[in-house]
Formats: sequence, C-alpha cells, structure tokens
Amino acid sequence: MLYHAYELTHAAVSPFRNAAQMGVTAMRNPVNPLADTLGFRATAAAFEMFVNATRRYGKPEFGIETVEIAGETTPITEEVVHHLPFCDLLHFKRDSVLAEARNDPKVLILAPMSGHFATLLRGTVEAMLPEHDVYITDWIDARNVPLSKGKFDLDDYIDYIAAFCEFLAQDGERPAVMGVCQPGVPALAAAALMSAHGAAHRPAALILMGSPIDTRVSPTEPNVLATSRPLSWFEKNVITTVPFPNPGFMRKVYPGFLQLSGFMSMNLNRHVDAHVKQFRNLVRGDGESVAGHRTFYDEYLAVMDLTAEFYLQTVDVVFQKHAMPKGEMMHYDEKIDLGAITDVGLFCVEGEADDITGRGQTEAALTLCANLPQSKKGSYIQAKVGHYGVFNGSRWRQHIQPRVREFIRARRAFVRG
Repeated sequence: MLYHAYELTHAAVSPFRNAAQMGVTAMRNPVNPLADTLGFRATAAAFEMFVNATRRYGKPEFGIETVEIAGETTPITEEVVHHLPFCDLLHFKRDSVLAEARNDPKVLILAPMSGHFATLLRGTVEAMLPEHDVYITDWIDARNVPLSKGKFDLDDYIDYIAAFCEFLAQDGERPAVMGVCQPGVPALAAAALMSAHGAAHRPAALILMGSPIDTRVSPTEPNVLATSRPLSWFEKNVITTVPFPNPGFMRKVYPGFLQLSGFMSMNLNRHVDAHVKQFRNLVRGDGESVAGHRTFYDEYLAVMDLTAEFYLQTVDVVFQKHAMPKGEMMHYDEKIDLGAITDVGLFCVEGEADDITGRGQTEAALTLCANLPQSKKGSYIQAKVGHYGVFNGSRWRQHIQPRVREFIRARRAFVRG
C-alpha cells in the first residue's frame, strides 16, 4: 500500500505542478512587462521550486561525448556489450586509432546498487577514460524488471561480477575491478570465489573505495541504524510491492523514494540551506549557481528501486551479522574463503571525513586477505573528503585517481603466461 499511496499522491499533485509550470512560463515570458519585477521573479522562483520538488526524476544520461587522450580529442560511444536481467554492462568505447593503439588496461567499475543510478559515477568514469578501457555496471531499476525474470539477491550480485569478469577476459587479459562503496563486499567475495576455483578470469587488481567491509570498525550513523532494529522490522516497514502498470508489477522492492528520504535525512539542514540558496539565486537571476544546483539535484533526486531480497540480505549479512570479517559469509552453500586470494592486487581507498563508511572499514580487507603478499596490497586515505569525494571531485581527480591508475598498471596480468 505504501507504493500505491506514493503514486496516488504524485498523481494528485500533477495538476498543481502543471499549473505552476505554466505560471513560470508566463511570468518569465520576455514579452511580459512585469517579468523583471521583484514580485514576479520571486513568484516564478517559488513556482519552479514547487515543480522541482514534486516532479519525477528519470534516469540521467552519462553524457560523456569526448575525452582527451594524449592531447587528442577522442569521441566516446556508449554501448551495451553484455546484458543480464538486472544489469547492463556498459562500455565507453573510445573511437580513435590512438586509443586502440594504446592497449590500455580494461577496468570494470562496479556502480553501487544503493538507490542511485550508475550515472552517479560520471566523474569516476571521466577521470579513468583517458588511460583505461572503461566498463561499468548499469543497474536496472527493479520496478522495471518483470517477475518472470526471477530474483536478484547478494548471491546473484556475486554471480554477475564473475560473469562480467569472464566476459572481459575473453581477449586474454584479466580485468581490473573497482568496487565503489556498496559493491566492495560482493566484489571481494567474487574475487575470493574465482581464486578458490582457479578461474582464469579472476581480477588482476581489485580497488575498493569507501566500502563497508567491516562495519564494526568506526561505525557511522547508517551502520548504527542497520543494527538498531531486527531484520523483521526492515522487512515490515521499508519493503513494499511495485504497483501496476510498472513492468515489475507485484515485485517486492525497497523503493527509491524511501531510500532518498533516508539519504536526505542524514544531512537535512544542508539540503534545506541549498534549496533556500537556490530560491534566492533564482530571484537574483544568478544563472551559474542555479545551473550548478540543478545539475547536482537532477542526479541526486533520481533514484531506483532495489529488490527486497537483495536489500534484506545485504542488511543481514553485511551490517548485522558482519559475516565477511567473521569468516562466515556464504555464497549459496559455499563458504567464502578470503585466504584463497593470493595474486589479486588489492588497493583500498578511504575518505578522512566519510560519514557513511567509517575509517578502517575498507582497509579491513587488507588484513582479511591474509595470504595475499604485502607487495600486492596498497591503501590510501584522502584528507578532507567525505564519502562522495572518494570517487568524485577535484581530490579524486588530482590525488586518488593517479594512485589507482598506477596500482592497476603495475599489476596487469594475463589469462595465460
């Protein structure tokens, strides 16, 4: 009923939103003699704020059209090279002879499946493209996946990672894998399973960035919330059913609108202040500031549903039972042995001010992989950045990405030889 209530409310507000949009258009019309008066500017700004607060935000585009490679502007083409029911493997193809000749390492970026779309990592992709052949997991909104496609849980997530690694290793080179935040646990599990099974396509390098490997270390507010209530509470209060006429009708999900409310509540004052500033900027006509706000929130407010089984299993295994650091994590009926990882380079990145993944939670992976030689391990803590700054922004581009790049290049490995 929760999802139905949300959709009903959205539909009920639509006439008012449309009227407000018409008001914005009329008040800002160049032929309107009052368009530039304070009263009309303020009213138009208020109407626009209402429209943006109540409209639906669709999946954003990556919009990466070109990249500079050794001083040459190279066109970028997005192409889906492998499809699974809940995920497209998206390739950012660099269309130039120079890019082909460079033979750069393949990198699989695992986008977090935690509510936002893969486009949240646009800055991550842009920074990696000049010197890497980049692929990313483009997760599909669960409300758009028919029930006939089956389930998707943490075990399936691990299977997807292994399948994508196998696909990328077809040319003989083991890929590098970057797990950004949430994917760190399944990525490490997949690397362990592939290593234990002697899979030739196991990663050559695994980069974990702000990942909750052991949330007992420096627990943050989200970590505390996950352990403050039994799993049954989450199942009862945040799981709902996709309504008709969505393709995923009757699928149980953790809806994106609930996830978004959780995200915003963590920094509510900051979001309120941002919208107050946006109103003032709209009234003043500060186009640059207005555009920056729109760009950020068009991405931030675009959310997707997660399958109930994936969400609940993640809360249970990762945040409540701490199964991985305890050596108790299972993949179906097989125990995951991190000791099997002996030749997969492991690099851990943390943010000094990360309020989602606490200090030491990601680096815990280095200790857990006890049989991995020290020469294949690395870590870096970036000062003065929070969670988002670990994989986006100036410090990511200037300080973190160069270290990731060098680690990947130093550990290139091939399926044979």
